[in-house]
Amino acid sequence: MSVHKDAKRITTQVLQEMKHNGEKIAMLTAYDYSMATLVDQAGVDVILVGDSASNVMAGHETTLPITLDQMIYHAASVVRAAKRALVVVDLPFGTYQGNSKEALNSAIRIMKESGAHAVKLEGGREVRESIERILSAGIPVMGHLGLTPQSIYKFGTYTVRAKEEEEAIRLREDAALLDEIGCFAVVFEKIPAGLAGEVSRAIHCPTIGIGAGGDCDGQVLVVHDMLGITQSFSPRFLRRYLDLGDQMYNAVQQYVSDVRGRDFPNADEQY
Repeated sequence: MSVHKDAKRITTQVLQEMKHNGEKIAMLTAYDYSMATLVDQAGVDVILVGDSASNVMAGHETTLPITLDQMIYHAASVVRAAKRALVVVDLPFGTYQGNSKEALNSAIRIMKESGAHAVKLEGGREVRESIERILSAGIPVMGHLGLTPQSIYKFGTYTVRAKEEEEAIRLREDAALLDEIGCFAVVFEKIPAGLAGEVSRAIHCPTIGIGAGGDCDGQVLVVHDMLGITQSFSPRFLRRYLDLGDQMYNAVQQYVSDVRGRDFPNADEQY
């Protein structure tokens, strides 16, 4: 059921070694203690406390509304569960763009108040100053290029990014920049597989793909999506490993039926 209790803690150095050795990195999201315990024990290398919590936990249409306090709450819950995985936390919208001092303060709050191991933020050259300032404080940073959901209103669509040559060139340059300034990994979201593979081979740090093909150094999915708990979201890149939503629905229906029919609790289920 669980990873050996002496399993070595995954660090940014371990991820670098995995890339060097050609070992793929498995990453999933989690937002609470119970789910993170399962994900960690099952052997996931990196747990992302994603701002996708805004969608799957809070029911917002976009990732924009979630606050720093809410991200810290989710992150602290996950950190208490993770015995092996590296825990990375998204800096939410509005806590790092355009003000590197605020970016550093946001990252410090996440690290101090949640106990997480690293932060993730979206963008390339436009957030360089924020990334460098966070790195200067000794906080590891994961980058995120391609489709950046916090910029959804700028894009106006969740379609594949970097299909046109101009955007592909910018992505290559931004990935090289993030690698050069010291990001320990970069997420590529919804970009052509060929481009993702090319850039993954060209840069030193590991790349994590979501809808970016099999040549990235690792993969990430939202846990609620891959377990089939959320059912309205089904992009091409998503593989559902369970239809847990249907099973949970049926179980709850059965419970309601058993209570109403006086079947639960039975004689063995009481004192």
